[in-house]
Amino acid sequence: MDNESLLNALKHVKYPGYTRDIVSFGLVREARFDKGHATIALSLATTDPDIAAQLRTDIEKTLHHSGIPKVTVDIAINAPVAAPTPTPINGVRHIIAIASGKGGVGKSTLATNLACALAAQPGRAGRIGLLDSDIYGPSIPLMMGLAERPEVEGEHLLPPERFGVKTMSLGLLIDADAPVIWRGPMVQKALRQFTTHVAWGELDILLADLPPGTGDAHLALIQATPVDGAVIITTPQRAATTVAQRGAMLFAQTNIPLLGVIENMSGPPFGTGGGEATARALKTEFLGHIPLDATLRQSGDQGIPLVHSAPESPLSRKIIQIALRILEKTALTP
Repeated sequence: MDNESLLNALKHVKYPGYTRDIVSFGLVREARFDKGHATIALSLATTDPDIAAQLRTDIEKTLHHSGIPKVTVDIAINAPVAAPTPTPINGVRHIIAIASGKGGVGKSTLATNLACALAAQPGRAGRIGLLDSDIYGPSIPLMMGLAERPEVEGEHLLPPERFGVKTMSLGLLIDADAPVIWRGPMVQKALRQFTTHVAWGELDILLADLPPGTGDAHLALIQATPVDGAVIITTPQRAATTVAQRGAMLFAQTNIPLLGVIENMSGPPFGTGGGEATARALKTEFLGHIPLDATLRQSGDQGIPLVHSAPESPLSRKIIQIALRILEKTALTP
């Protein structure tokens, strides 16, 4: 048996409580075979001694079964680093994440329209915020018709206000044609700056438009500040709903309640019903269908969200109804 065969044998050892093996988890630091003797070195991030004991037993049993008479297992325990304690943003009552599993579902379009719909309610103008957390593809400035750089007051950025919504985005800080080539730590630092060094003032709700999927931006926001709830955006087709369900599990695992699911681009050619099925699977509320309509896209391209330019249109009424439901679920009824 060579070292590669030894590593393949270790792929049959599952991490306790998971269906995934210790090799794919990246726990094997060394796997060496020499003259009938296998030496295995693991590195674990856990404080549970039972896990190390179980892995030792499973490795020895698996390799003995493969015909290796002598097995030495060395396990290094590295206690996990505690995640930073989320810090509330001064003056912000509720933070709600707007998330999706995949891109191209119209999440940012709905986030801008929901923010404007909330700001249009009595007494809410200037008390709604919109944080563009999509570091790699910030599109909120275009949809909100914002181009000017934020002013600076001391160590804080002043978010520009338009349609009664205070907005912050990396797109307001870089040139429009500048590519964003950042690694994870830089993304996390940027999101922390947006929560700690932006003078949001007194807000009832801050909507955080997250990038698709789950990644550095999601973890940075959750670790930086308490998130009160999440709204999941999906399109009807299975390719979107399946990924949306997986993405939503991040919030369940971090004890962030799901406020509901919105089905965007509903109707031909994508069909309908996927949003309701996703809500049932996630055991949360279905907030409504938003039909596929060119006017919603056109208004975003023009920098004037539809709920502001045509608040009485049937499509705007649907979005406003969902915004009112979000107010109800955050105990901020008008």
